[in-house]
Formats: sequence, C-alpha cells, structure tokens
Amino acid sequence: MKCKVLLIAAIVIASTSVFVASAEEIETNENSVVLRLSEPVAQDAKSETFGAELDETLQKVTLKDLVAQSTDYVGKPFQLDTKVAKVCQKKGCFFIAQQGDDVMRVAFRDYGFFVPTDSAGKTVTLAGELIKKEMTTEQVEHFNKDMQGGSDVVKEGVVYEILADSVRVPRA
Repeated sequence: MKCKVLLIAAIVIASTSVFVASAEEIETNENSVVLRLSEPVAQDAKSETFGAELDETLQKVTLKDLVAQSTDYVGKPFQLDTKVAKVCQKKGCFFIAQQGDDVMRVAFRDYGFFVPTDSAGKTVTLAGELIKKEMTTEQVEHFNKDMQGGSDVVKEGVVYEILADSVRVPRA
C-alpha cells in the first residue's frame, strides 16, 4: 500500500514538473502564443542573447553588402544589425533578415538554439557567417509553412544564407 501511495505521488510530481516546464516555454501575448524554446545565454535590462555570447569584436557588415558580394563573405565571421522580417512560428528556428530591399534567411548553427517567435519587427544584432547551399523544393515548402505565409527569400536552388552563432534580441 505504501508503495502505491509513493508511486502515485511520484507520478503527480512528475506530471506537475512537465506542466511547469511547458508553461515556461509558452507565454501569452494578448491574442497570440509566443514560443520561447531556448533560454538566453546573456541578458540585461534591454536585451537577451541566444546561442553563444555575442562576439562584438567581429567586423560589422551590412545586409546590402552580404547580398551584393555574397561570394566575398562565405565562411568569414561577421557581426550584423538587421531587422527581423519574419520568424518561424513553429519553433523560432530561423528568421528572415531585412534591411531595406535586401533580405536573407538566417539559420542557427547546428540547430542549437531558437529565438522567441515574437521577434518579428525587432532589430537584432547577430554574429555568424555566410554559407552557400542548395535549397530543395521540399525545404522551401517546409520553411514557408513554418513561417505561416512564406517569403520570396526562401527559394529553390543555390542560395546564400546566414548561419548565426548568436543573436541579441531587444526586449521591447
């Protein structure tokens, strides 16, 4: 009998722990649900940094330069300030960077961290490198579905995209 009571208590505690952990990942923001699947590695009153600590010694570049001179930047680390145009709404596992008419997809190294799904519209600072890759039709469909509306940036064929090691997101 004592074993049954202990087993039931353990199950209740375990299920409560799972519920609490899930509640920390999801916040309600008026009528929308915001997913926060990664904890920040650094934070202050103005921002949160996801991934690794932001290396502020890296050369600052513009998205315009990355788009116009992509081959010159492949594999070279840099720092970039950019507006987040769209975010993956499924997990926050990628976003579309935009500066004026210039846009590019941003992925996270080793799928190792995520940004909050309410990051769209914010200007973030990231550290990363440019990569060249082949995008399949299936990947394009998958990414557009995850953005809930898609983007002209995500297209089939050879593309350049940013592989970020860290992203600093402003709090407001």
